[in-house]
Parts: sequence; structure tokens; C-alpha cells
Amino acid sequence: MVTTAPLAETRTLLQNISWQTFKTMLTEMGSKRNSRLAYDNGIVEIMTPLMPHENSNRIIEGFVLVLCEEFGLEVKSVGSLTLTRDDLEKGGEPDSSYYIQNESLVRDKQNIDLATDPPPDLVLEVEYSRPKVDKLSLYAAMKIPEFWRYNSIILRIYTLNNGQYTEVEASPTFRGVPVKEIPRFIQESRKIGQLAAKRVFRDWVRQQIIDSSH
Repeated sequence: MVTTAPLAETRTLLQNISWQTFKTMLTEMGSKRNSRLAYDNGIVEIMTPLMPHENSNRIIEGFVLVLCEEFGLEVKSVGSLTLTRDDLEKGGEPDSSYYIQNESLVRDKQNIDLATDPPPDLVLEVEYSRPKVDKLSLYAAMKIPEFWRYNSIILRIYTLNNGQYTEVEASPTFRGVPVKEIPRFIQESRKIGQLAAKRVFRDWVRQQIIDSSH
């Protein structure tokens, strides 16, 4: 018997699209939509998340908020914030975005403009299928300090160094906690429930912090 993984997202590619056309697409499609867009070098990717994709995204968001709480860090969670840079002609909508180190600079803002505001400190992409746009290049150009990618099995962490991402073993934001172990808590949530897994994760994070301080 052959088993196939459930479809988690769909990706549509449009080529030879001008930057102005992409900006018009964003305006006409509006913010009340499920799909997420990315633009680089004349290519538009339209990603539509299905339940496995969105469920993983929401679970990881819960874990990120737990990490911030346990580290005593304030956070502004801005979801799939539309990030555009006219000067670079690049745009993206990560699955989740977080202001942590720069939270105080955007705390009271209802709109973010990367021409004047800092980019998110951390973005997450859930990628059950291969992206059509190079997100490493895209987010590095936008100077996003930390980038997480989850492919349903592995969580990869990248940090920005000299304008390029380097894959690292540990998150500089949550030092002492091996956040690459998050996938096992995602798997656990499918057995015991999301809230129960979140409690287990919080206890684990606290223990990691204690152990790393010794």
C-alpha cells in the first residue's frame, strides 16, 4: 500500500510580472484573503495554505509566544505581514512575523512601512512543498535578522551575516533553548492536543533555561 502525504498548500507561479503590477495585485486582492504572495525578479508566487500548513504555523506561533514569555521578552506578533521594498522591488508575506528586539519601535503602530520602520526580527515560513521564490535571498535583502523554515519534519534556523543567511544550530533570540526540537512538540500535539503540548513545551523551556544557566 502506497501512502502519500496530505496536501498542505498550493503554489502558483506567475512570470514576467512587473513590480507595479505586483503592487496592484496586492491592492486589488486586499488583506482579507487566505493566500500569501511573494515577489522577486519578475516572479510572483501565490501560496494558498491548507489545514496541515496553517495548523503547523499556528502551533509554532504558540511556541514562539511561550519562548518570549519565559525569556521575559515583549513581542508584537504581526502574522503574515505584507513586506514590500520599492527600492529593491521585492515583496513577501511570511506565514508568521514577530517584532521582539525592535518591538518597542512598532508597539503602537497599526501599519508597518519598511521605508521607515525596521523589518520584523523573526519570520517563519512553513514549507511542505518547495517555494517558487528564493525566500533566503528575499528576506536577506530585507535585512530580517532571523528566519525559521519548517518543512513538516525539520525546523531550520538562519541568521543574517554580512547580508546573507547562515544556517545555525541555535536561535540567537532564545539562547540556551534548542528550538530545533520544536517539531517533536508539534508531533506531540497531534497525540495529546495543542494546549497540552503547549504546557509540556513550556515546562521543557523552563528546564532548558535552568540547565543553561548553570
